[in-house]
Amino acid sequence: MKRSEINRIITDAKEFMAGKCFLLPPWAAWSVADWKEHLTETVEIRNNFLGWDITDFGSGDFKSRGLFLFTIRNGKLGADLKPYAEKIMILEENQETPMHFHWSKMEDIINRGGGNLVIELYNSKADDSLDSTPVRFKTDGVERKVEAGGKVILKPGESITLEQGMYHRFYGEAGKGKVLVGEVSAVNDDASDNCFFEEIGRFPVIEEDELPIHLLVGDYEKFL
Repeated sequence: MKRSEINRIITDAKEFMAGKCFLLPPWAAWSVADWKEHLTETVEIRNNFLGWDITDFGSGDFKSRGLFLFTIRNGKLGADLKPYAEKIMILEENQETPMHFHWSKMEDIINRGGGNLVIELYNSKADDSLDSTPVRFKTDGVERKVEAGGKVILKPGESITLEQGMYHRFYGEAGKGKVLVGEVSAVNDDASDNCFFEEIGRFPVIEEDELPIHLLVGDYEKFL
């Protein structure tokens, strides 16, 4: 991805979140110079990968297969006491987050506003392949079931609990507009707890065609 594209996505995301009255921590607005002034007191932010996170999953086509995320809070196993994480995400219509599950993390995915969120579900087998069995899950505490590959549509205000080993693929429903998506979960570890059904790149390779307006979580080591 080009840095100019990432900067544009961040700018659009800030405008969309502001329109939904969703506010980020003050350090979300920091420049590279601001980060360098606050290195000592921001160790947890950098070590736990809090902040801006934009990926095209190696597709080269962010609009079709990509995701905007901002990790607001997150613990680190074996390093601190915080056992939970929270993210905010934005999905465009038909913008896919590929099929995956987590070995350790259990999470609630919440439609915080905008359009409708579509989630496709499968159980996983012991060899991490897709199972053909019905998927049992809960939306806002209500027990439900779909056939393998079944779709769950979350309208604004609705949520789903995704247990460990539950494959899920999600995207914004066509014709309903972009979606503000929340995630509340156990500690998030993108380095070792994502099992994607197909081989992808979790973090983008960035072409530096302009300076970053804000650092991504993958930029901390590079710029600081």
